[in-house]
Amino acid sequence: MPPVVPHLTVRQLTVGPLEENCWLLADEARREAVLVDPGDEAERLVDAVSASGCTLTAIWLTHAHFDHIGGVAGVLRAHAVPVYLHPLDAFFYANASSTAARWGLQVETPPAGTRPLAEGDTVSVGGAEFTVWHLPGHAPGHVAFLGNGLCVSGDVLFAGSIGRTDLPLCDPTAMQQSLERLATYDPEARVLPGHGVTTTIGRELTVNPFLRGSARPIGA
Repeated sequence: MPPVVPHLTVRQLTVGPLEENCWLLADEARREAVLVDPGDEAERLVDAVSASGCTLTAIWLTHAHFDHIGGVAGVLRAHAVPVYLHPLDAFFYANASSTAARWGLQVETPPAGTRPLAEGDTVSVGGAEFTVWHLPGHAPGHVAFLGNGLCVSGDVLFAGSIGRTDLPLCDPTAMQQSLERLATYDPEARVLPGHGVTTTIGRELTVNPFLRGSARPIGA
């Protein structure tokens, strides 16, 4: 498990009509920051980076559903930084605009070109390192970022619930396996979900029927 960096700060920025959580992680000592899942309201996210006093060094994506990437293009216009994504979600990334339109929403498809994430990779912001876990089910290329007492879970795990498994390219069986794996992680880890409020792995092991094993994803 990567060591905890004491100067790492976390800011929750809930954006867009689907109330998606973008996370601003910043190493205040080294003045570096990353945005995880900039889903909408790019101007607001850029302002948040400026207010942090840090330099944006990267965008990390847990997956590429349109509500998690709709702000990428706008952020990149202000900050020319690499975008990290698991290759199995490239289809969603490239078709964000048309997918959103089927839901009656408008998002800007981000520019082509991402850096690949894979199981076991290490990504960092300043001196803070996070391990990449490939946790498919909600999306084929879904990942979580774990370290520094945090689990940036995207749409795999929510407070009291989990992400949907009835959307295109979902895999309920894979989702079940991903949840079983997450249940083995540090119970004190703070979960930063893609929607809703923060929680901990330990709390979800107590109250979340999907992590307790008393419920299974739809279709599993």
